[in-house]
Amino acid sequence: MASKRVLLLCGDFMEDFEAMVPFQALQAFGVTVDAVCPGKKAGDVCRTAIHELAGAQTYTETVGHNFALNATFDEVDAASYDGLWVPGGRAPEYLAHIPSVVELVTKFASSGKQIACICHAQLILAAAGVVKGLKCTGYPAVKSVLIDAGAHWVEPDSLATTLVDGNLFTASTYEGNPELVRHFVKALGGKISGYNKKILFICGDYMEDYEVKVPFQSLQALGCHVDAVCPSKKAGDTCLTAVHDFEGDQTYSEKPGHKFVLTATFDDVDPSSYDALVIPGGRAPEYLALNESVIALVKHFMEHKKPVASICHGQQILSAAGVLKGRKCTAYPAVKLNVVLSGGTWLEPEPISRCFTDGNLVTGAAWPGHPEFVSQLMALLGIQVSF
Repeated sequence: MASKRVLLLCGDFMEDFEAMVPFQALQAFGVTVDAVCPGKKAGDVCRTAIHELAGAQTYTETVGHNFALNATFDEVDAASYDGLWVPGGRAPEYLAHIPSVVELVTKFASSGKQIACICHAQLILAAAGVVKGLKCTGYPAVKSVLIDAGAHWVEPDSLATTLVDGNLFTASTYEGNPELVRHFVKALGGKISGYNKKILFICGDYMEDYEVKVPFQSLQALGCHVDAVCPSKKAGDTCLTAVHDFEGDQTYSEKPGHKFVLTATFDDVDPSSYDALVIPGGRAPEYLALNESVIALVKHFMEHKKPVASICHGQQILSAAGVLKGRKCTAYPAVKLNVVLSGGTWLEPEPISRCFTDGNLVTGAAWPGHPEFVSQLMALLGIQVSF
């Protein structure tokens, strides 16, 4: 059967997680995803926004990653896609006024294809006149517009609220990504098997923003139980994250990312109850590698041959734990020395999205490799998405 195809409708200052999580999760599950933006072509970038609720009367905004488009808007044929995904953020405010965007959304709606909208993206649905009589939710600020457009507004109970009405899937914020992706995949005809797994993430301040949230929510979308812990922190605490990007400098740039909420308490973790371990990259591994409790945790998973997936600088922890001897792996190129000196066999990440599996170990070089990274971990866990 031909691969399912989904179109991701992008714009400058769309919300970072609301674009990248579905983009990479769907690819990891075997869906072809084309990301386009009016007035831009394949290879161009959209700047993204990081939105957080921080106690003010509305969300805060800082600049996120640069999101690379992989298709050209003017060449899009709606008939060749099975579904449409529209991220939120500030982009929908102006995308809703572009006639070609409204026409595109109307084509998807009139053909009965699956449409997922999150946060502020529902403004585009309202502009296209396709929500009349349908139940939908969204970020509360879009309520009045949707009501005026004839929608049956459903107040979100939480930041993770999602709603399905026929071929329309809506969510209030990026915290609803896992459920929205899962509903969307099933509507496309996808069947998820082997998902009853329990997975642990080792986190720390200034881990890379994408490298924790994308695999975390991707695995949740599959129906896995996923816990995130950090030494000296407990469930409900947060870790600060870093946005690492490639902007033409000799090394990656860094900007503040989202705050990531931990789901469990490090000191309470029983590693024997988990099926796999994930280690995000960023700057956190530099100091986590010095924590004996972290090292003991990593050794448990490796000694018991449970799947371990580590990306970017996460391999600094593996190196410190002494578990890379005789293993083939990759990492962010700056970590090559750690890998080689700890006895690992270095695999060059060409391109930077390459990931590798050696026995129970999955390694990747950077967040552009998430689709491979997640799919290879899925394979070790016996999780499949079939269409």
